Amino acid sequence: MPLRRIAVFGLTILVLALGGSRAGSWATAGPSASPSAATVPVVAEHREPTTEPGAPSPTLSPSASPPVIKTGDGPAGTVRKTGSDAVALTFDDGPWDDTPAVLDLLAQHHVKATFCMVGRQVAARAAMVQRMVAEGHTLCNHSWSHDEMLRTRTPDQIRSDMQRTNDAIRAVAPGAVIGYFRAPGGNWSPEIVSIAAGLGMTSISWTVDPRDWNGPGVQSIVNTVLTHTRPGGIVLLHDGAGPQTVAALRTILPDLAGRFTLIAL
Repeated sequence: MPLRRIAVFGLTILVLALGGSRAGSWATAGPSASPSAATVPVVAEHREPTTEPGAPSPTLSPSASPPVIKTGDGPAGTVRKTGSDAVALTFDDGPWDDTPAVLDLLAQHHVKATFCMVGRQVAARAAMVQRMVAEGHTLCNHSWSHDEMLRTRTPDQIRSDMQRTNDAIRAVAPGAVIGYFRAPGGNWSPEIVSIAAGLGMTSISWTVDPRDWNGPGVQSIVNTVLTHTRPGGIVLLHDGAGPQTVAALRTILPDLAGRFTLIAL
């Protein structure tokens, strides 16, 4: 074969071989090789998660959704009225020796009340707390040791005092709802109210105070309560103040029950 024909033939074979190789590489590349097609949907999915229509909303943790707490026109924004024409009886400084007699009188007159308890007194009188819960009364935190200077403590100390009291109550009454706080001596501050709210408690004060803790006499207690109680009022009494309060209740309960609806907060 002439040399020129051999050269042309070889060149033709080389061109065909190279063309086939490029065609093969193009054939293997497809849409999946595009970076944008592979990565964009994944990034969008993780940056913008969505909830399908009809799916239940996720439950928020307490830190993500603070409790809704009532405020009022009392000292430091405390609640001092019931919010209706009903009247609430509240008992502080227990549980104590006279608490069973108070509970007996409330049961006799079919009245529910609110008990603001001192934490360090709870463990030794667990049965009284359990009876309060069983009979439908409302529980209230009244600090661990009735520290009337509580508002001067650091925020951590205030919170620890309140939490310790709640823990003591729930130790004898598991699962008990403690929705209220009352500062010892009525010594309020905005910080105390705020910390109580953070623990799920509304701070309550009062509209009527017969100062029964000071032993003014049975008739004085009766006269003050019956004269000054108005619709929507909150009456401050003490189940940890001695027998005068118990004696006064024998007159107070039937009189108030005849004029008002008496409720637990």
